[in-house]
Amino acid sequence: MKVLILAGGQGTRLWPLSRKIKPKQFQKLFSSKTLLQESIERLLPVFPLKSLFISTNEEYVKEVKFEISNLPPKNIIAEPERRERVAAISLFLTRLKKKEFNQPFVVLPSDHLIKENEKFQKAILAGEKFVAENPQYILTFGAKPIFPDTGLGYIKRGKPAFSEINNFKIYKVAFFKEKPNLKRAQSYLKNKNYLWNMGIFIFTPGLMEKAIKDFVPDTYKRYERIREARGKPNFKSVLKKEYGEMDSVSFDYSIIENYSKIAVLPLDVGWSDVGSWTVLKNCLSSPNKNFIKGNYLGIDSKNVLVYGSTNKQLVAVLGVRDLIVAVTDDIILICNKDESQKVKKLVEKLEKNKKFDYL
Repeated sequence: MKVLILAGGQGTRLWPLSRKIKPKQFQKLFSSKTLLQESIERLLPVFPLKSLFISTNEEYVKEVKFEISNLPPKNIIAEPERRERVAAISLFLTRLKKKEFNQPFVVLPSDHLIKENEKFQKAILAGEKFVAENPQYILTFGAKPIFPDTGLGYIKRGKPAFSEINNFKIYKVAFFKEKPNLKRAQSYLKNKNYLWNMGIFIFTPGLMEKAIKDFVPDTYKRYERIREARGKPNFKSVLKKEYGEMDSVSFDYSIIENYSKIAVLPLDVGWSDVGSWTVLKNCLSSPNKNFIKGNYLGIDSKNVLVYGSTNKQLVAVLGVRDLIVAVTDDIILICNKDESQKVKKLVEKLEKNKKFDYL
C-alpha cells in the first residue's frame, strides 16, 4: 500500500512559530525530531520507504530532502501552487498507473501528534484490509473528543455495520460536520457517538478519481490534462497552468460531506492535530498547569503557555490567567487561550497590509 503524506500547509494558527519559511511540519514541538520526521518514522516499521510519498509546496522541497535524506527524490511531489487537499490528491493520482487504481492507499497529514505508534500502525493495516474488501467505501479515522474544538471536523458514527478487523470496530458514518460553531461542538462533546475527524483517509485511487469527477468536476478536467501531459515535453507548463487553476476547495467539504459511503474506525492513540496554541498547550501540560519554554519569570499566574523560540528575551508575567505568550526573534504574540483559534486572522491581516516579513 502506498502512503501520501501531506506537507504543504503553513500552519497559520501556530503563528508566529509556524511561518511561511518554516511551517509547523518542519518544527520540533515534542522531541528532537520535526513533526514530518516523526510522521515518517511511525510508518517505517510497516511500510518500506519507497512506498511513502510526500506532497509539498515546491518551495519546501529542499527542506523535505534535508529532513528525509534517504527518501527517493521521485517520491517528493512538488505542488507548483498552494491548493487544498483535493488538488494534492489529484496530483498524486497522476503518478499512478491504472493497474494500481484498485489498490488501497492512505492519505494523512505530516503535522499531527500520535503517541501510540504501534497501535496506529495496526489500525492502518486494518483499514487497508477493510478498503480492500469494501472498495466502494472511504474509510476515515476518528478520535474521542476531549473538549469542544471548533477547528476540527466531527463524525457521528452509526451502528457497527462491519465485522471487527484485527480487534478494530468499523462503523458506517451517519453524519459529518466540518468545523462547527462552539454551541454545536459542545453538544457533540456530550454525545458519545461523535468523534473528531483525524484527517486520515484510506480509499482506492479509482474511487477517489470518480469522487473528484462527481463533486469537483473542474478540478477533474485539469487533473486529466496533467495526467495526459505527464512524460511529455510540455508537462511542466501544463502542470503549472492547470494545477494553479484547480479549485481551492476543502476535501472534507467537497467530497466527505457529499459522498454517501463513508466508514469510520474509532482510534485512541493520543492523537492531536496541534491546530492552535491552546491545543499545543493541552498536549504539553496538564489542565490548568503552566507550560514554559524559554526565558521566563512569573508570579501568581495560572494556566499559562509561554513558548519562546529564543532565550534572548525575558518573558515576565504577573497575576495572569489563561494566557498564551509566543515569542520569536521578531514577534511577540499575546492572546487569551480561548481566542487562539483566531490567530489565523492576524496572519490574514498581515497579508492584507502587505507586511510579508512577518509571515
